[in-house]
Amino acid sequence: MGRAVHRAVRRGKRLIDDDRFRAELELCDRWGIPHSLFLGAGDGRWTPRDREKALAYRAYMRTVCPQCGTRHDEWDHGGPDEEDRYVAVGQRCTGCQVIADKQQQLEQQGVDLHGMKVGLMPVAVHAAMEAEKDLRAARRGPRSWDDEDDD
Repeated sequence: MGRAVHRAVRRGKRLIDDDRFRAELELCDRWGIPHSLFLGAGDGRWTPRDREKALAYRAYMRTVCPQCGTRHDEWDHGGPDEEDRYVAVGQRCTGCQVIADKQQQLEQQGVDLHGMKVGLMPVAVHAAMEAEKDLRAARRGPRSWDDEDDD
């Protein structure tokens, strides 16, 4: 019984203290592979140690706030020697600003934004798509006035 209690108390300590280990387990979780395979030491089968690590990672993730990414234990809860580990800062993301500007522009143009997603696309990709659209339009040729009646 002493061993089980020791494991329960110790579980997750390395996940808390070791950023690289936590990042490795995050990738393993995302890819659905055992940690031993990630390290190049396994053959793809889940060992008892791999399962223990995966369960510890899931338990750790349940303690992380999905919104801000911090854990309750990382904050000062009134102890005399405790100090917060984080400070709130403002940071502007140019990509998010460009998306918000485009959404505002579309809204001002009267476009129904319900269900619409505004995302970022590399300029070269956008230019290629526009060129392709222009090329298709040019291949159809000019429309005569009576073509409109066929629509």
